[in-house]
Amino acid sequence: MPNDVTFLDIVLLGKEYRVACPPEERDALQAAVAYVDGKMHEIAEKTRSNIAERIAVMAALNIAHEHLNLKATAGTPQLTTESETGVDIAALMRRIQDMEAQLDAALASQEKLF
Repeated sequence: MPNDVTFLDIVLLGKEYRVACPPEERDALQAAVAYVDGKMHEIAEKTRSNIAERIAVMAALNIAHEHLNLKATAGTPQLTTESETGVDIAALMRRIQDMEAQLDAALASQEKLF
């Protein structure tokens, strides 16, 4: 049956995991595991960190960034609406602007010290 799910044992950053994987997706999953594991090892070496959770989060962010850049350069429009991303883009932009204003105010007071 094509929808039968089997399990695949994988290793990421030296830790073993068992994941569900349809047989027809086994090769793709193994390629993804190799890529993610490589990214995690790169980050662990660069940061000299051994905190697996932090390394995994940084790897996820790096991979997501690469993916979005590839989509953008391939002519695919970047996700910009709340319905596409699940994120209120306008609220996010307002928050970034507020943070920039706070930083500008903090830096302005520091300029007087120099």
